[in-house]
Amino acid sequence: MAGICSTAFDLTGRVVITGCSGGGKSALLDELARRGFSIVAEPGRRIVQEQLSKSGNALPWIDMSAFARRAIDMAARDLERVQGDAGWVFFDRGLIDAAAALCAADALPVETLLPPTSPYHKTVFIVPPWLEIFHSDPERRHGFDEAVREYEQLTQVYPAYGHQLVELPKVSIGRRADIVLANLALS
Repeated sequence: MAGICSTAFDLTGRVVITGCSGGGKSALLDELARRGFSIVAEPGRRIVQEQLSKSGNALPWIDMSAFARRAIDMAARDLERVQGDAGWVFFDRGLIDAAAALCAADALPVETLLPPTSPYHKTVFIVPPWLEIFHSDPERRHGFDEAVREYEQLTQVYPAYGHQLVELPKVSIGRRADIVLANLALS
């Protein structure tokens, strides 16, 4: 893991969208893709889908530590995979989210997992808890209260790694995409 953050990445165009589960991150990423930007799907969703398809145990409601360790590995591979890509790439969560989840599961300080620098753009967009759009599904089984705790943890962890958080308002997906692109001077 340490190598992924110390490798010479072009951080200019590697942007994380993080925040509350069920807060509209994936829909926002879909809108950015529709507008022609490269996106990387959330590691957690991909792991849950894979684990459910083979009756695995690395699921957040069965073994959060195993799930988070897989998410760290997948997020690191995602970064390596897009390293040579030109242009902007938007990540639905990232390495810091996965490390924060593992630290919460195992009661570890996050700095024990990641070096003090981040492999992502300085600006990170965060979606707040939004009860009106939150819903559980077979891949997201936790409730709104847990999603709020996750959001609160992320508001502490990202700034600790030098990121400026831009909280996205509770507006339409199109408007959120406009805000992201305007903040990055891409519109």
